[in-house]
Amino acid sequence: MLTQAPKGTQDVLPRDSYRWQAVEQAMRDAAALYGYREIRTPMFEHTELFQRGVGDTTDVVQKEMYTFNDKGGRSITLKPEGTAGAARAFIEAHMFADPLPAKMYYVSAPAFRYERPQAGRLRQFHQHGVEVFGAKDATVDAEVIALAMDVLKRCGLGGLRLAINSIGCPNCRAAYHDKLKAWLKPLLPSLCKTCGERYERNPLRILDCKEDADKLTDAPAMLDSLCDDCKAHFDKLRANLDAMGIAYTVDPRIVRGLDYYTKTVFEIITDAPEGSLTVCGGGRYDGLVSELGGPETCGIGFGMGVERLLMVQDAAGVTPPAPRLYDAFVCTLGDKARLEGLKLVTELRQSGVKADLDHAARSLKAQFKYADKMGAQYVLTLADDEIAKGVVKLRDMEKSEETEIPRSEITDLMKSRL
Repeated sequence: MLTQAPKGTQDVLPRDSYRWQAVEQAMRDAAALYGYREIRTPMFEHTELFQRGVGDTTDVVQKEMYTFNDKGGRSITLKPEGTAGAARAFIEAHMFADPLPAKMYYVSAPAFRYERPQAGRLRQFHQHGVEVFGAKDATVDAEVIALAMDVLKRCGLGGLRLAINSIGCPNCRAAYHDKLKAWLKPLLPSLCKTCGERYERNPLRILDCKEDADKLTDAPAMLDSLCDDCKAHFDKLRANLDAMGIAYTVDPRIVRGLDYYTKTVFEIITDAPEGSLTVCGGGRYDGLVSELGGPETCGIGFGMGVERLLMVQDAAGVTPPAPRLYDAFVCTLGDKARLEGLKLVTELRQSGVKADLDHAARSLKAQFKYADKMGAQYVLTLADDEIAKGVVKLRDMEKSEETEIPRSEITDLMKSRL
């Protein structure tokens, strides 16, 4: 259908775009306070970037990526998440040679996953996120979490719950995998097909299964198998969060859905009508840059879906009011008044006053009705009589008061009132 958006996509209409701008500004304002600078990466990358970075055992790579061959025969993928592209840019631009850490953020970055569309989950969606490269201390883990909480609070969300975990590093994860597989083996016949496929390739991902969650409650926890370095890092994270006054719970079932995560993983959760909802997730990826061909560089970040954020705002009843479209609307009668009205609108706009005039050749009465529908705070009227007297009729729409103002003073008066 030419007049229907593809399944799993949606338009952001003019009447709703202010809400996107509000949550985008919340992200920009918070990021600026923490010293993060914006990065913008392409909407598509070479497919191998995600196979190596995200992991070919993940649902994202195996089932959800939009992948195609371009006219040169190269395999290209619409990016399903933001971290791998940021890591590629970090390596390609030799940012590892700059002063570190490199602290970056992105706003409403488009991402694509082929999955069943549902509330807050689309095939084309948008993410706010941050990526930090070159900071190994657990203070940055706490900072990234604090920044995410700050963004969500600026968006009017309360009742946020932070859950943290550590999934260790390659040094301690191998032994844990053996322990987990031994525990899982008797359960394999009763687990779903996806869990069976993950058993050999990435057993940790089985703990992320929603279908078999009730069967996995007694599974051994990675926290009990951490090496000394990972345990010390997690203890420091907890101490840092305590020092910052950020409440949290430790949830050993958090593993996240992408293979590049190491050590710290976290989720920020809120209540929604359908139950608890994760509005932000992230963690460390200390091996990602080297996996992609760069130098050994640690990293950490988070992502939050904008559509889901807006949905949670709706459920919480914290939708911001729509901004006024026009401060002033100029109504004119006659060709001479129309030219003068155009001059006045130009002056007002140059002075920072949001202004417009009729572009549809309406009658004077219809112009007033239109100005009222558009929510204009003031209506300025110009006709032959006003031009001859050198005045403008100023009507305050909220107070229903009308006065005549000298034409030479109207712009300054509007600026002072607004």
